[in-house]
Amino acid sequence: MTLTAGVLAVQGDVSEHAHAIERAARNHGRSVAVREIRSRGVLPECDLLLVPGGESTTISRLVHDEGIDTEIHSHVEHDKPVLATCAGLIVFGRATGRVETLGVLDVDVERNAFGRQHDSFETALDVTGLDEPFPAAFIRAPAITNPGNCAVLARVAGRPVAVRQGPIVATAFHPELTDDARIHRLAFFDGPAGTQ
Repeated sequence: MTLTAGVLAVQGDVSEHAHAIERAARNHGRSVAVREIRSRGVLPECDLLLVPGGESTTISRLVHDEGIDTEIHSHVEHDKPVLATCAGLIVFGRATGRVETLGVLDVDVERNAFGRQHDSFETALDVTGLDEPFPAAFIRAPAITNPGNCAVLARVAGRPVAVRQGPIVATAFHPELTDDARIHRLAFFDGPAGTQ
């Protein structure tokens, strides 16, 4: 059976996430059809959801204006897997003041916690569930200040940067900016909400 993977296509690395989920599925012996989500009505047809980075206020505004927010809540309530990265982590978390968040992930998040664009960095990151370190790219990255009831999967300088809660895996870094699809595999095939 071919899985349908929806990528929230507001902004950010949409094609990179599409390629990463295709690689992860292929490595797992599965196939996916990728659909871009820009309006209401697409997500209910999807088995998986990917939320790229970008500007969290822009992503949040479109999600709410287009009515995709209620579809995301339903997707999560039905235990369908999600990977939210960077700004996606912010939008999925608790209220931040500037961003109208979805509140589906029990985390508090600090925006730009590691600095601005010129402070971007890469590091070999130890991630729970992966045998070898992951080459993580941090670009204007947030950090989790309170992981709530989430399982922390990775930390940088003691700060949580990847978590899992139910069907959601969220990262402060950009796993799509590498040929390594293990984070996508972890989110969609290896976890408790993994698609068998």
